[in-house]
Amino acid sequence: MNQVPYEFYTQKRWENWLGRVKESGFQIKEMEDEAGQESAIFVNMVDDVILACLKVTARFEKGIVLREQSLQILREIRDIVLSEVEPISEDIDLMIDSIQTSLMGTLVAFECYITGDYEEGANIEELVKAAVEAEALDNLELALDYTAQCGALVLKGKTLPEKIMAELPDGIVAEWLDGIDSISAAMVGSDSYKEFDVEDEEDIT
Repeated sequence: MNQVPYEFYTQKRWENWLGRVKESGFQIKEMEDEAGQESAIFVNMVDDVILACLKVTARFEKGIVLREQSLQILREIRDIVLSEVEPISEDIDLMIDSIQTSLMGTLVAFECYITGDYEEGANIEELVKAAVEAEALDNLELALDYTAQCGALVLKGKTLPEKIMAELPDGIVAEWLDGIDSISAAMVGSDSYKEFDVEDEEDIT
């Protein structure tokens, strides 16, 4: 059995981010005033989780980490980042809640990609519409399934349709898809997650 090379994401890492968020004293009005330096910490927080997940998929694709191991690692990451967070302040709590919702979309996308439970030839635009329609019918389980398939296709190199994304109604699907969009941005921003060297072990703090 292959050995997992290192811990991809840790409880300590998540708690470090929560500590930075608390120190930031973030207030939503600052983001609205576009003074949003403090809000960048939330973007970086999400990106850090996504990078860890991308490292898992890259190693899965190379056969370094097996499918069941990969899914177990993703479950461990999910348990860390979706666990209940102690209240900090009203504004920060709202942002963390939003982040955790978008990370739910992110994590189901990675799981769907690794299980292969999607059609590579599927129309991503139709899947987005189907997710929105399922939410409107209060079928959140089905909506999450469609969202996961969208994310798997993004991990295969497809992009979310800009027009439809711009017109998404407010709701949980929009937040889940925001997590998918963050995957796309992370993949475009850097491919360092594909590199395999011993320094990776030192990167996990």
